Amino acid sequence: MKKILILVIMVLALFGCSNDDSSELRIRLSNASKFNFQNITVNTSTGNVSFENVNSGQNTTYKIFAKAYSYAFVELEIDGKTYTLQPIDYVGETLLKKGNYTYEITANDSQERYGKLSLTLVKN
Repeated sequence: MKKILILVIMVLALFGCSNDDSSELRIRLSNASKFNFQNITVNTSTGNVSFENVNSGQNTTYKIFAKAYSYAFVELEIDGKTYTLQPIDYVGETLLKKGNYTYEITANDSQERYGKLSLTLVKN
């Protein structure tokens, strides 16, 4: 009986505690710029998701999304000034499959609200 219990515990430990929860669509942000980001909002086709502030070179925690694409509307502040990444539409785009992803956001030296940010999708 002890051997069966030990076997069950080992199986649960191996498969039940995985960090790769592919039963959900989870997205985090990575700040790949030299600036710190505050008041971050990501909007997919299902609504707004707020993220915690993220310093240069850091990642946020994962958030669960109902559905999302390889790019998204992103609005954030750098030094108190608002910058926006505004997609035109999602026509012809394919929804992301369940799994873990990172929206890697970079910011250039421009002061233009709509020209400073760029986003790259990374599958984790």
